[in-house]
Amino acid sequence: MQLYKSQNLKVYNSLSGKKEILEPITEGIIGMYVCGPTVYSNVHLGNCRTFMSFDMIFRYLKHLGYKVRYVRNITDAGHLENDAEDGEDKIAKKARLELIEPMEVVQRYTVDFHNILQKFNFLPPSIEPTATGHIIEQIEIIKDILKKGYAYEKNGSVYFNVPKFNESHNYGKLSGRKLEDMIANTRELAAQDEKLSPQDFALWKKAEPQHIMRWPSPWGDGFPGWHLECTAMSTKYLGKSFDIHGGGMDLKFPHHECEIAQAEATNGVSPVKYWLHANMLTMNGKKMAKSTGNNILPDEIFSGDNDILSKAFSPTVVRFFMMQAHYTSILDLSSDALLASEKGYLKLMDSLTSIDNLEASSSTDFDINAWKQKCYDAMNDDFNTPTLIAHLFEAVKHINLIKEGNEKITAEDKVLLKITLNDFIFDILGIEDKNESGVDSDKLPDVVSLLIQLRKDARDNKDFATSDKIRDQLAALGIQLKDGKDGTTFSIS
Repeated sequence: MQLYKSQNLKVYNSLSGKKEILEPITEGIIGMYVCGPTVYSNVHLGNCRTFMSFDMIFRYLKHLGYKVRYVRNITDAGHLENDAEDGEDKIAKKARLELIEPMEVVQRYTVDFHNILQKFNFLPPSIEPTATGHIIEQIEIIKDILKKGYAYEKNGSVYFNVPKFNESHNYGKLSGRKLEDMIANTRELAAQDEKLSPQDFALWKKAEPQHIMRWPSPWGDGFPGWHLECTAMSTKYLGKSFDIHGGGMDLKFPHHECEIAQAEATNGVSPVKYWLHANMLTMNGKKMAKSTGNNILPDEIFSGDNDILSKAFSPTVVRFFMMQAHYTSILDLSSDALLASEKGYLKLMDSLTSIDNLEASSSTDFDINAWKQKCYDAMNDDFNTPTLIAHLFEAVKHINLIKEGNEKITAEDKVLLKITLNDFIFDILGIEDKNESGVDSDKLPDVVSLLIQLRKDARDNKDFATSDKIRDQLAALGIQLKDGKDGTTFSIS
């Protein structure tokens, strides 16, 4: 029997505003679409958190035995600055500033995106389509929406007619906004604005002569609107109606609201059964933003090459940190929080590796099956990873008591305990054992000795900047150098 048949998984549906039992459209099969990155810069750590949340959800659904088709797109065209209806394409702007082709920008930052997610131990999605690879599908959807009277063409651009759509549908049902209130709070249209209503949004934009990224269409050369690509790709690969659509809470309006309108206008049915939204990541209590300097890239965390954190932290420690908050909660990144997560992670790994050495007895002093179900109950409660982790540390407490001779465990329960911990730590949370994935510990002394020699050479050449950098970078990794009359030694904290 598949696990999903015995586990009662509930998810928080943004569309209904409550937790609902997950009942797939097709029994045993789940279609899930998640809005991917716009590849014009290095992937943002906050975006990594969103993608990590859905990686965890993907892992748990697969663990339960569902056959999951997970689609996560790449936006490589059509996303204008500030998510606006007018302005410059983010990728085209980057290409113009760096005097390179837009697809060079796309390639560079798509590779960066994949590299970072690989370091975080993400599972790849089932399909990773691109916006530029689905221009034909987007044009066909526009033609259909025009035919059904929910869009209009103006000077080579095509706009979705929100008031017209709202006459027979409910625009704003996902975000809880009413069109009447939106209209009341909107300024008059500018004289040069082509839209009939401020709430209308672009399905296709005419490309001005200076616009680099452009495609032919029945309305002239142009490019698709940002919202349209997700409707085209999600419905192509998952059908007119599918189970789960995910993304960050910042996408709920207008992006996801527009997706619903487009899909209902062209297909006549609601596209998604369960809308799931992940919350934001802050740093030191403030919003992360490049403009304020309160920003850090994943690789800067891994290397320690930053002025924000006290030391370097491995990708698996950062992942463990992110799993300690519910995906719908705001999570604050800080040195103290990461240090605490690192300590907890090491404690968890140490307990896991010590299970094999526990002395087997004729009885067990705690109910492992009941504890195991509590772990499932946590995940079944809208993927409640912080509660799950609390239960994992409950097992750590029992392991320590057994090691100290204050509790007992049978050989059979030792196996069950280890399998269950492996399932939840590695398969579901996606945490890695750094002793298995990191540098071979036997080679570490040789590596450090080489760095000590390089530091000595730098000091002999009076290159104190390099000498200090080697010392400080090793210290950030927990390797302390000690200079003495007989040379330099090291210790690992």
